[in-house]
Amino acid sequence: MREVAFIKQNKEKWLEFELAIFGKAKKNPDELANLYIQMMNDLSYAQTYYPKSKTVIYLNHLASQIYQKIYKTKRTEKNRIVEFFVTEVPLLLYEYKRYLLYAFILFVALVSIGVVSAKYDPDFVRLILGDDYVNMTLENIKKGNPMAVYKSDTNWGSFVGITFNNLYVGAKCYFFGIFAGILTFYIFMSNCIMLGSFQYFFYEQGVFWKSVRGIWIHGSMEIFAIVIETAAGFILGASILFPKTFSRLNSFKIGFKNSFKIYLSTIPFTIAAGFLEGFITRYANEMPNWLSVSIILFTLGIISFYYLVYPFIVHKKIQKLSA
Repeated sequence: MREVAFIKQNKEKWLEFELAIFGKAKKNPDELANLYIQMMNDLSYAQTYYPKSKTVIYLNHLASQIYQKIYKTKRTEKNRIVEFFVTEVPLLLYEYKRYLLYAFILFVALVSIGVVSAKYDPDFVRLILGDDYVNMTLENIKKGNPMAVYKSDTNWGSFVGITFNNLYVGAKCYFFGIFAGILTFYIFMSNCIMLGSFQYFFYEQGVFWKSVRGIWIHGSMEIFAIVIETAAGFILGASILFPKTFSRLNSFKIGFKNSFKIYLSTIPFTIAAGFLEGFITRYANEMPNWLSVSIILFTLGIISFYYLVYPFIVHKKIQKLSA
């Protein structure tokens, strides 16, 4: 069947799905479950015969929304917060996986720009980080403790101050997406270029490995969370710029609701990163290599699995249940 004929044949049914999803036509949980099964059948057909079509994106979005509608209307004894992290967010991450891909590609590109700029412009690091910070770090390097800045406050003082700052940065990355994603990109670009130049600075001073052991103990979660928050900001901006089959207002409502949930999911990771920076990073130089590397790999593994692997597992599980 040609795609045009497929759309024409199912158009009325899909419009009924939209009415059910957005509350204009009341459906009980059993009816919604039946709609979900039909939607998954249409989605599977479209994925098979029109894999690169916008129809697949549209149906995938509707299927995800119907599933969430079922979840919200059925009675369940499961903990709401657990379900939010275990099922709801992973399904949204799968639905918007291309935005995560865009954010990670941008991350690599922008960090690389920071590295190259610091390499070929001797004054670039001072321009980005400031003379005071650079001079302080050079003094710490001479004393044999390049990560001494992390010991400049008490454990709890560092934890609270750092966590609030990271939450603030993450919030800006997300909420500024309302300006068509432009300010989200600017904030993300600034942080990525700073990170690239910062790491090259330590490489140039011959203490790259020490900086990696210190910075990435907390940075694995902190930086990863910022990438996800940026992706959420892009989703918010795209909902305004590209409404697809929805009105611009409805598209924004959907985009805000879904992207906000993704943003909320990063907060526990940001807090965990702040805890590590306040209580663990300060002891990085005293740690054996195997311990610092283990912490880095463990934290990176947890957040990578949740955002990059687990969504595919949940999506596959839902497909099997609906088959």
